[in-house]
Amino acid sequence: MNYRKKPFEEIPEESTDVWSCTQDGCKGWMRNNFTFASEPTCPLCSSAMVPDTKMLPLLVNTTGIKGIR
Repeated sequence: MNYRKKPFEEIPEESTDVWSCTQDGCKGWMRNNFTFASEPTCPLCSSAMVPDTKMLPLLVNTTGIKGIR
């Protein structure tokens, strides 16, 4: 018997506003509510980013800073 294996809990996901990199081949993105600029640049390649949405696990920003949109 193996008592260490526990079933994984399903993590709730929701449609989340994000910024996605415009550079072909770059996979950079960031959550909207964790940005400090109104139009951020990609932290990986320094290209422009555009608003987008992704299905992501629910995550709450407790710093009190809200994303700019």
